[in-house]
Amino acid sequence: MSPPQSHRVRNAFRTPSGALWTIALVWAATRILLLLTAMDVLPNPWPFVTGDARAIYREWFHVLRSGTFPVDDVRWQYPPGAAGVLLLPGLLPFDYATSVYLLMLAADAVVLWLLVRTIPRGGSPYGAALWVVAVPLLGPIVLARYDLAVTAPTVAALLLIGGRRTDRNRLAGLLAGVAAAIKVWPVLIFVGLRGRGRMARVYGWTLLGGAAVVLGFAVALPGAFAFLGYQRERGIEVESVFALPFHIATRLGWSGRVQESYGSLEFHGPYVSAVGRLSLVATVLGFGWLLLWRVRARRFTDTTACDAALCALLIFVVTSRVISPQYLVWLIGLAAVCLVRPDTTQRPPAVLLLCAMPLTMLEFPIWFGELLGSQPHAVLALGLRNALLVAATVVSGRRLWRASRAVEDADVARAPDPAATVDAGRRPAKSPV
Repeated sequence: MSPPQSHRVRNAFRTPSGALWTIALVWAATRILLLLTAMDVLPNPWPFVTGDARAIYREWFHVLRSGTFPVDDVRWQYPPGAAGVLLLPGLLPFDYATSVYLLMLAADAVVLWLLVRTIPRGGSPYGAALWVVAVPLLGPIVLARYDLAVTAPTVAALLLIGGRRTDRNRLAGLLAGVAAAIKVWPVLIFVGLRGRGRMARVYGWTLLGGAAVVLGFAVALPGAFAFLGYQRERGIEVESVFALPFHIATRLGWSGRVQESYGSLEFHGPYVSAVGRLSLVATVLGFGWLLLWRVRARRFTDTTACDAALCALLIFVVTSRVISPQYLVWLIGLAAVCLVRPDTTQRPPAVLLLCAMPLTMLEFPIWFGELLGSQPHAVLALGLRNALLVAATVVSGRRLWRASRAVEDADVARAPDPAATVDAGRRPAKSPV
């Protein structure tokens, strides 16, 4: 009699080779479906999700190729390094959108390769499994936007930083700097490095890598820093954590509205500016807590850097005025790096992030039209997704704090009781036998 299906699934992960084959087959099947859907070979019920690659990115590509940044387009809110990613598809012999999809698929494959190559060396297969399963739950948007191109070098940097070799740390810093020049968030990933001197050296190489890319494009193309003004004027995007009160208020007769602003759909009306300032305060408080953790941390392991990176990025995303669906690609990438290490503290946050993925696809793109009208079922899906993100942030921070204080707590527990010491000193000594 053949073994039950559940036994065969468990057996697939009992050996490194079994895990690798299972992961590779699932990746190939899911990514072929994503690619065919993005290219409209298979029916795509939500063609607007690929609009960035088909229209916006293509438009920016032509502007950049003409010799300038798109300074007159308020939708351009990216660091100068993003120009390199948007120019790269023009080198491929396909139409622009197809080239974007293929390049993002290649970046996806690089992340998978980086994760699976840790398995034969004692790494856990669950990091690669999380990446393979979670990413396609967002749908074809992951191929139509360039966040995979940022996640790939960031994952490589975090995996490299686990070693103590100087050349690995130097390369990790350079990769993080290049990624930060494309989108800023990778500057957060080294907050948990052991030793202030080592942290300073790695951030020095990060600064060098980022500065080389930014200054290179700033010299080559005018208008490299125009994006800073547009970012400063962002409002409350309809998918963010801070948008939920306005969705509820809309149902109760709030006089505000949703309108396109700076390339996203945002709430405008009474109290929006105040809530926007509140989100900035929440960001400051969140990073203040992270700084306090860094100062008071006493125990650092090989996994602390990865765990702290995920916690820092969760704080950044949850307190942001804007949460786009592709932001979860960043989070899943860092969570996957955590899971390749058997002693990580971040397994519960990783599970919460996995649960948030299908809810994200529900609110965008499936129910996005209803969300713009603050319909109850769409707001419920968004509220549940954001609740999972907030819960993941709290759990991540709590587990990171407890793990980094374990040595000090254990020393306190082992310390002798002063009162008992005094009493012992008052007892008469035993007579020798």
